[in-house]
Amino acid sequence: MGDERMPLSSQYDADRLDGVNAVGASEKRLSIEARLRAVANVIPGHVWYATPSGALVFLNSRSADYLGLPKDHPLRFGIDLGGAWDSHIPLLHPDDHEDTRKVWSNCLRTGSAGEVTFRVRNTEGEYRWFLSRAEPLRANDGTLVCWIGVNLDIDKQKRAELEFRRSKAHLANAQRLSHTGSVGMEAGTNRIFWSEEAARIYGYAPGTEPTPDLILQRVHPEDVDLLRRVLERAGQGGSDFDFEHRLLMPDGSIKHIRSLAHALRDSDGSEESVGAIMDITERRVAEQRLQQQETELRQVLDLVPQLIAVFGPARERLYANRTSLDYFGMTLDEWRDTRTGGVAHPNDDERLLSHWDLANTSGSAFEIEVRFRRNDGVYRWFLIRCNPVRDDQGQVLRWYGACTDIEDRKRAEERLHQENAALREELNQASMFEEIVGSSEPLRKVLSQINKLAPSDSTVLILGQTGTGKELIARAIHKRSKRAGRSFIGVNCAAIPTSLIASELFGHEKGAFTGATQRRLGRFEAASGGTIFLDEVGDLPQDIQIALLRVLQEREIERIGSDRSIPVDVRVLAATHRDLDKLVAEGKFRQDLLYRLNVVPITMPSLRERAADIPILVEYFIARYGKKMGKKFQTIEKKTLNTLQDYQWPGNVRELQNVIERAVTLSDSDTFAVDEAWLKRDPSEVVRSSVTPNDVLQAHEKEVIEAALVQSHGRISGPAGAAAKLGVPDSTLEGKIKRLGIDKYRFKSQTV
Repeated sequence: MGDERMPLSSQYDADRLDGVNAVGASEKRLSIEARLRAVANVIPGHVWYATPSGALVFLNSRSADYLGLPKDHPLRFGIDLGGAWDSHIPLLHPDDHEDTRKVWSNCLRTGSAGEVTFRVRNTEGEYRWFLSRAEPLRANDGTLVCWIGVNLDIDKQKRAELEFRRSKAHLANAQRLSHTGSVGMEAGTNRIFWSEEAARIYGYAPGTEPTPDLILQRVHPEDVDLLRRVLERAGQGGSDFDFEHRLLMPDGSIKHIRSLAHALRDSDGSEESVGAIMDITERRVAEQRLQQQETELRQVLDLVPQLIAVFGPARERLYANRTSLDYFGMTLDEWRDTRTGGVAHPNDDERLLSHWDLANTSGSAFEIEVRFRRNDGVYRWFLIRCNPVRDDQGQVLRWYGACTDIEDRKRAEERLHQENAALREELNQASMFEEIVGSSEPLRKVLSQINKLAPSDSTVLILGQTGTGKELIARAIHKRSKRAGRSFIGVNCAAIPTSLIASELFGHEKGAFTGATQRRLGRFEAASGGTIFLDEVGDLPQDIQIALLRVLQEREIERIGSDRSIPVDVRVLAATHRDLDKLVAEGKFRQDLLYRLNVVPITMPSLRERAADIPILVEYFIARYGKKMGKKFQTIEKKTLNTLQDYQWPGNVRELQNVIERAVTLSDSDTFAVDEAWLKRDPSEVVRSSVTPNDVLQAHEKEVIEAALVQSHGRISGPAGAAAKLGVPDSTLEGKIKRLGIDKYRFKSQTV
């Protein structure tokens, strides 16, 4: 290859100088050519030669074997086939024919050496890359003797070169798409190299040779010193860095650039810094716009009268508005460093964290009511609404929480809940009396006492037999007192299980006992500002008597499970059918409590003692139940009226009420009459009065339910059903009807 000459030319010169005859020279030349072919066959390359006209006359063994020529092929022996060098063998890849033809034609035309790369197919049909070099062999007189060439296998190098070019193109495209350029700087020199994308980012044409001055020319004036120090440090020795700076472009626009570099050291000890620059203008502008929007939003949120907070995707605290910080008495940094447990009520902390965990898992908004501690240590109720903000891919970016103060609403709801519970209990336990009816002398004395004591706040003890209307007297006192506009809470002490009396009267804290899942206000707190009526107070257990005595003395209570005293402003009215003096003597009732209760005693007369009121009561009840059932009575049977007046009424007014209601329900004429069989009793039964409070309570409950069934014509459910009228669930009423043995079907025939 190159300017070297093959031994063949030397042989021609020897023939001329020795002056041998033509035949001898020819034979000798043939012998020398044979030796040259033998030498060519051992050369580690593809050797060939051709006639001056370009006809291929020889291929060495390596080339012939690669092409798959037979062992006796003429080209293996240097025999001229009389044609162009590629006319007999399909050597080249079709895509390389044209370039190869141009180079070879130029060689033949000019007689000068030539070089070309092409792909040649082997015996297996695979193509490999070769570098082919053709040299002209001339005699001493310059006559072209032949063409000698060598084809070198460069397939590995060529493929590596193509792969390198492909990778370089991919890298350039990737940098262009990601707005990232590669840079490097050799330590100890000012030599900088960069990619085409790096040049473009700095506003220069691809191929521009970078220098420190050229780079600094584009840097924003405020960042020049920073970048100059970085370049100096990189030039002194390989170093790592990661920083941001700005470029001031010729059109006046500003680019934000992030530069990263890493130090490398070669085996020869030389150092350089290589890295990347990224155009982060869009991101930085978006961040600045977001920061501006967040600043404006925070200014607005500081004026909102709610507790507003912003959290990160992992619930990290980012921001709280001024209202929140003032409420908690913290700075923003202090709030960020405080756990949820530091501000939420201990009883609400776990519940709040559970909602947070579920929200983080599902990415869903949530709502919860929680107590937060104010800067003075007082807890107030808040309604928390927390919503996620997502990006275009649905990933949570922020959590926004808004807390609304609902303390007043919660207090009102709790008080209303207690009052409603008391009212529902009254429907089951209280007398159906709506007014005190009568004009007898014993009754007028009681009413006179009511008018005198009602305006005061004195404790009143109402005594009398069961069914005489003691609760009516208590309600009359309340309605005529200065507390008439507030709650009247009635409690039947005999109807509450002993284990629950303390909780019912004084309330309890969450966790005070098994089943206390939340705090509950007691009846005394529910009646605050109003009146509490303790019916059957003689049935209270000893420990509750002590607690009640404290309420009467100190005017304060303690919830079960709490050691904090709560002041109460309540007027206490108590009632009992039992002989409290006898209970005191038996040690079943505290004498000091009796003194506190018996400030103003009122004794209700029995119905036997006010027999003159029976006709008035009969007319009142007939009118009342007749109106409810759509019945009108013109007269009262004289015999019935005499019977009612002669009867002793051991059940007092309540018994009379039940008899009248039954008679009105079953009557089918306009004359009111009562079956005497209903009033027949064993005289000894009246004297012994063995009826227990529970029997009386069940009898009264049965009366109330039957009255509701009459009004609803036997219907249980629905807006007009008996359950709705009594304010209890359908299933509860069905259970009571079954337990009390009430035949609900007999009321189906009643008409309005």
